[in-house]
Amino acid sequence: MNFMGNLIWIIFGGFFAAMGYVIGGFLLCCTIIGIPFGVQCFKLASVVLWPFGKQIVSGSSATGCLSPIFNIIWLICGGWYIALCHLFFGLLLAITIIGLPFANQHFKLLPLSLMPFGKRVIG
Repeated sequence: MNFMGNLIWIIFGGFFAAMGYVIGGFLLCCTIIGIPFGVQCFKLASVVLWPFGKQIVSGSSATGCLSPIFNIIWLICGGWYIALCHLFFGLLLAITIIGLPFANQHFKLLPLSLMPFGKRVIG
């Protein structure tokens, strides 16, 4: 069932959303300061490409004590915009019964897109 959900997700916009994260990650990795943020964009791209069957859990991160600071920078520089997009599309898809599983995936992506540092993707 996860495969079918992922396939439908990719066909109806998941591929383009993931490519947006990949392009953003490459642009951020062009600078030394942006590398940690680019890595988070790549993490988001992998989840956005195949969201069904994956879980997002809080855990230790490679940035250690800098995670809260990086999350604040991420939030100020566009994390709120990405989270609002996931919220909007989640609410839009939740209107129909067919869209409920996809709305659930957008709601699952919302906290990761809001503050990605200190979170891990399992699955």
